[in-house]
Amino acid sequence: MGKVLVFGHKNPDTDSITAAISYAYLKQQLGMDAEAVRLGSISGETAYALAQFGFEAPRLIEKAKPEASQVILVDHNEKQQSVDDLDEVQVIEVIDHHRIANFQTSDPLYYRAEPVGCTATILNKLYKEHGVEIPKNIAGLMLSAIISDSLLFKSPTFTAEDQAAADELAAIAEVDAAVYGLEMLKAGADLSGKSLEELITLDAKEFTMGDKKVEIAQVNAVDVSDVLSRQEELEVLLNSIIEEKGLDLFFFVVTDILNNDSVVLALGTAAERASAAFQVRLDNNCATLKGVVSRKKQIVPILTEALK
Repeated sequence: MGKVLVFGHKNPDTDSITAAISYAYLKQQLGMDAEAVRLGSISGETAYALAQFGFEAPRLIEKAKPEASQVILVDHNEKQQSVDDLDEVQVIEVIDHHRIANFQTSDPLYYRAEPVGCTATILNKLYKEHGVEIPKNIAGLMLSAIISDSLLFKSPTFTAEDQAAADELAAIAEVDAAVYGLEMLKAGADLSGKSLEELITLDAKEFTMGDKKVEIAQVNAVDVSDVLSRQEELEVLLNSIIEEKGLDLFFFVVTDILNNDSVVLALGTAAERASAAFQVRLDNNCATLKGVVSRKKQIVPILTEALK
């Protein structure tokens, strides 16, 4: 077996980047020539976590085939979210906590998917199962992922298993999760200096829902008006993406990390159906989604049901 590339989804979030690093390290300890790579730019939040625990960002790749014939997917499985030439390489493992869709392989593989809030929670188990000690800096990265995916333990995706893993990892990393976590989230919510192009690609994923093609982008903010004050320009940009990609819906979600609500900007032919699914009416293409913070659990399932 030659080199195996380990990577998360396009437009990677903190879980995708840290899961790739953490799982590549585990596989290296088990004798595999594994390398963590990334499929997009890192966010301010992720950069903060990497710096805190002494890591450089994994190198960026556009295609896998020139370098490796085998890959491992973490924090995703859907083809449109993965490397462009996924069909040209062999997926030998998947470690994920999302729905399974648009995914098939020609060969058997190891597939680990659990209904938990973060890939790091699964990785914590895998380290134990293989008898490999988690280094202090890796534990810090894994804790960062759980904090990120759970919005500091407030998201409905957060489970008792995530809590147990977070407690264990915080002890290994020797950090106060609440204090560190708030600083990390604030670093990610600092949108000053970000272009609109950067904002809509920081954490964006494409989905197929019935016969509809949907893109959902999400950003965290301390003040949602920092983003929506540029709504007119933002709509021009989103409409150009809708036309370019042939999307039926672009759902741009701005999550208030202090109040745990979100404001959505919905554009496309399916926008009204999308808003109706949340029992809200669009006003100037926007609506407030009270108590909604999780794309995975509170947005994707509702839209999938509405658009199927």
